[in-house]
Amino acid sequence: MNNYDTLSEAINDLQGKGYTYDFNLKPECLECASLKIEIHPEDFNVDEMHRFEGMSSTDDNSVLYAISSKNGIKGLLVDAYGVYAENISEAMRKKLR
Repeated sequence: MNNYDTLSEAINDLQGKGYTYDFNLKPECLECASLKIEIHPEDFNVDEMHRFEGMSSTDDNSVLYAISSKNGIKGLLVDAYGVYAENISEAMRKKLR
C-alpha cells in the first residue's frame, strides 16, 4: 500500500489501478450513482484506507477508501473524519473502520 502526500495524488493513483467508480455513503450501504446500484456491507471489501489532514484547518481532514465489491466493481469513497460515525448503520461502521 502506498503512502500518499495528498488526497488528489491518492485518487489519481487508485483510479489508475482500476478504482474508477465514485461511491456515496448512505446509512445502510454504498451507492454508485453512475451504475444506479447500492452495495451493502456484506457485498464489499475495503482494500485500502488513507487518511489526510488539511494543512490550514482541521476541518479539512478526510479519509479515502478504495473499495471492491463481490461482483467486481471497484471505486472510491471520500469521507470527512467522523462524519459517518453518527449517520450509518453498525454494519457500515464496522466495515469502514
